[in-house]
Amino acid sequence: MTESLTVRDNRTGLEYEVPITDGTIRAADIGQIKPAEDQPGLAVYDPGFVNTASCRSSITYIDGDKGVLEYRGYPIEQLAEKSTFLEVAYLLIHGELPSREEYDTWVHNVTYHTFVHENVKGFMEGFRYDAHPMGMLMASVGALSTFYPDASNISDPETRDIQIIRMIAKMPTLGAWSFRHAQGKPYVYPDNDLSYTANFLSMLFKMSESKYEADERIVKALDTLFILHADHEQNCSTNAVRSVGSSQVDPYSAVAAGIGALYGPLHGGANEAVLRMLKRIGSKENIPSFIQGVKDGNERLMGFGHRVYKNYDPRAKIIKKACDDVFEVTGVNPLLEIAQELEKIALEDEYFVKRKLYPNVDFYSGLIYEALQFPPEMFTVLFAIGRTPGWLAQWLELTQDKEQKIARPKQIYTGARTLDFVPAAERWA
Repeated sequence: MTESLTVRDNRTGLEYEVPITDGTIRAADIGQIKPAEDQPGLAVYDPGFVNTASCRSSITYIDGDKGVLEYRGYPIEQLAEKSTFLEVAYLLIHGELPSREEYDTWVHNVTYHTFVHENVKGFMEGFRYDAHPMGMLMASVGALSTFYPDASNISDPETRDIQIIRMIAKMPTLGAWSFRHAQGKPYVYPDNDLSYTANFLSMLFKMSESKYEADERIVKALDTLFILHADHEQNCSTNAVRSVGSSQVDPYSAVAAGIGALYGPLHGGANEAVLRMLKRIGSKENIPSFIQGVKDGNERLMGFGHRVYKNYDPRAKIIKKACDDVFEVTGVNPLLEIAQELEKIALEDEYFVKRKLYPNVDFYSGLIYEALQFPPEMFTVLFAIGRTPGWLAQWLELTQDKEQKIARPKQIYTGARTLDFVPAAERWA
């Protein structure tokens, strides 16, 4: 039996049968519903794409009601515990876990491409001393398209593959140099003897020592955070990558658009807002009055609730464990006690339980970043490095999807019509 939806247009009395596939109906099928042949068809008004599917994807599965997140079918909990970021990146890009030989080749290729052209260094040095690291990252990633003009040949599989490797490899270098630039410190070149995440930490924090060796617990925690951020379905920045990529532009330009979307405080900047909230609360004694302020509408509870998750964000549970590992090395962040007490109250208070406001990934990640001595403006840069494989996997899927067209949403026009133009000489007379 074919699933379908029967729609009756009360304007005309006509009925239409619209097929249902995978729990969705096609917008084009709604477009056939019109009051008259010479009138435009019915469209769907959906600000923010709250209930509109723009693509079919086999990359990330989310069940927000049950708190489930899977990459290519693998639960995020297992990947965070047993995998590495580069293995997860391979999984997202290629659709399956690598063999030992494939993994070794993948790691070698990514490691080999961590260096950037010296002209990129000069380009980045030209930014103001107080330039925001995220703005520097967005500009430098977009600039890479001029260094690799072959990247525009997106129909060639080999060309696509090398750009993907280049971008995953160079993101930590560009991110670290953005960080060093803001501090007035010399840029540190990649160390190919180190792992992906250890190399990133070296480029961030190395000073006069001949070789920087990060604590393995820190390396593991940051690697885990990268895994947790690697993809998250059709969020704002991923939608930006797909939308810009639908014009068949090179992947550097498409990912630069994703970085621009992540730059916004409603997306990548949420963990910074959590830190500001915790600092404003100040101590456990002030939490009850803060909670009352939230209920009265005078305060905002940052880091709780999610557009998708109506249950505990699975990534938040994993980050809590990463917090313990990091604080073993750095010492406990004094804000942690406030965060834990705030979480405890929110999970028990009927006001928050009824609204399904559970901690999300941003609630604890900012505490880790601050413990690692990252300034708040670097938080979104770290997010972008982790999200790069997901953006590229989504871009790659887009380029191979025969159903995809250049993005061109409809609009509902609300302005004036058929006005008579009066020349300036008459208007100003």
